[in-house]
Amino acid sequence: MEEYSPTTIAPLLLRNLITSIFIFADKSLFNLSQKYKLLEIIRYLLVSAFLFFLRLIPSLFHSISQDYYNYAFNPPKFEIDNAPVPVSGADSGISRALSQLLSIVGDIPVNSPKYQVVRTLADRLIDDNHGENVQSLHEINRVVLSVAFSRTLGRLEAAVVELGRDQVGDCGGAVWGYGPVQYGLSRVFRVLRSVGEGVVGLGRDQQDVMKRPCEGSAQKLAAELLWLAQKMSACGFGDEAVTKWASASNLASLALSVDPRLQGSLVKVSAFLFNEAKELGVKETEEGKREQQRQTKVKMLLSWLPLLCRASNGVDVPVLSISEKAELEKVLEETIETMEEKEEQEQVLSLWLHHFTHCPSSDWPNLHPSYARWYTASRKLLLLQ
Repeated sequence: MEEYSPTTIAPLLLRNLITSIFIFADKSLFNLSQKYKLLEIIRYLLVSAFLFFLRLIPSLFHSISQDYYNYAFNPPKFEIDNAPVPVSGADSGISRALSQLLSIVGDIPVNSPKYQVVRTLADRLIDDNHGENVQSLHEINRVVLSVAFSRTLGRLEAAVVELGRDQVGDCGGAVWGYGPVQYGLSRVFRVLRSVGEGVVGLGRDQQDVMKRPCEGSAQKLAAELLWLAQKMSACGFGDEAVTKWASASNLASLALSVDPRLQGSLVKVSAFLFNEAKELGVKETEEGKREQQRQTKVKMLLSWLPLLCRASNGVDVPVLSISEKAELEKVLEETIETMEEKEEQEQVLSLWLHHFTHCPSSDWPNLHPSYARWYTASRKLLLLQ
């Protein structure tokens, strides 16, 4: 696996800095140029000079663009495509066949007639392995599904990052953020990106890669994550999916501003894995592992509770039914109650209160009872000291 070196990162950071300064300077100059003809001419000359500067370094831009898109759609921390899994039995033909099927499921468009055929076959092979009382087959299921979940999670995060860049423009790999960004700035970014693409002469394959991320493909990846999590749970190792989802804090942050339909898909994954997480550490006897699972629960709440508060209920139908919402509220309350540290409860409940009160379109999840219990317990503890 290729890693970024200082010689690769340095020009990328320099390009980000120069372009960001230019964009914000151009924004101010654009406002003034509406009043003064001379400034409008100066602004035109500056833009032309900047674009000419881009044309002088096509080889550098080509290298940066190639490295970035390789990284974005094959993230190093999740890069495990077609690699032999280093466990007993995982280098067998059975594991390779199952790995190939799960990889193909992620690549085939969901509207392809072959998609359901391949996914059904993968389902059957996983269930067959699980149905056999053979530990090596169970281990193949565990490792192959865990690998597929990590790979899909990495691809989903990369797709969401690219969607955010399409909203506000991109600058050589720098994600400029989400939310209320002025449309004019977004338009300038997009113009510069299209010019940069034409200058470096990207091939058709690279252009296809750049066009791949869209709301539909991200929703497909989220749906496949839910499917993989369900398979992992059915095979008895849903805790691994919980751990990976709890650690996806960057994706959780980006999810607050994506399309409501994609938010709904991510809420479904979160709801399922919150239910899986409620039993983590309850029956664990080993102190170290129990502490690790407790921290996983805290990370789950801190990462994904804001999305539950802010996500849309869905455009056509609610994401979760009334009973599912009530059940998840109960799970969240029980999870918070099991936290031994009052400081952790305060951190989680303060986060919930912030997002709950700043989202007028939603009144769920309602954790007021948990907040009241934490406050009462904390006050009693203070009086006893």
